[in-house]
Amino acid sequence: MDRRNRQTDGQPGQEQAKQPGVEGKMSPQPLQSDNDYKSGDKLIGKVALITGGDSGIGRSVAIGYAKEGADVAISYLEEHEDAEITKRKVEAEGQRAILIAGDVGEETVCHNAVERTTSELGRLDILVNNAGEQHPTDDILDISTEQLESTFKTNIYSMFHMTKAALPHMRSGSSIINTASVNPYIGNPHLVDYTATKGAVVAFTRSMAKQLVDKGIRVNGVAPGPIWTPLIPSTFSEEKVEEFGTNTPMGRPGQPVEHVGSYVLLASDDSTYITGQFIHINGGMVMHS
Repeated sequence: MDRRNRQTDGQPGQEQAKQPGVEGKMSPQPLQSDNDYKSGDKLIGKVALITGGDSGIGRSVAIGYAKEGADVAISYLEEHEDAEITKRKVEAEGQRAILIAGDVGEETVCHNAVERTTSELGRLDILVNNAGEQHPTDDILDISTEQLESTFKTNIYSMFHMTKAALPHMRSGSSIINTASVNPYIGNPHLVDYTATKGAVVAFTRSMAKQLVDKGIRVNGVAPGPIWTPLIPSTFSEEKVEEFGTNTPMGRPGQPVEHVGSYVLLASDDSTYITGQFIHINGGMVMHS
């Protein structure tokens, strides 16, 4: 794939009825893998656990990690077909992959995911906390307690639970990578609860980086802007989807594959002097904090 050949004309209006959405129903399909990617064998012998790994950014990271030599545990909600596709793509790179279904907002699911990863793949070196949900609401008075609690459980409680479960198995040189968002840096009046959770992700990442630095475990994050993933048509109206991402300086939404380099960097020994930091992938929106 020519790295310059990105989607630039937006996407037709479309909707899906249920989050986090199904990648196979999207048009056009997200760009997930770069055929011209050159592996540097940066993750040979390592094992990664990726939440929300069935599609979107999670799928691209899983494939990228496999290209770099890592085995991958793919945690997902219930999108079994998408997860199977991701598993096959990891295995096509010569690496092992396991699928772990369940709601990571529940502590027991997180513990089970870590235990299965370590028992079936033998270790855990990289934790990517990537699962998320969002529900556009224009007025805080319309955000129900149920919506608030669900969004916090998926987006930030899961990171607490997964990190707590993973740490006893991690060692010096291990890496935790948390997916945040552009929204806590700029504010989003239509995604107040979601934006609040992503602000918590930023604070959690910076705090855990300092707590774990003496153990040699690095904690960093990636803050995506508007990215073409299944969450978008399962969140917004057809009209919103059609104009999604066009307000960035680059004038288009980003693609999942455009995240691979950052997640590989933060997982590898190329980033041994980086912790508590965020990489912003947002089409040119400049962040000041």
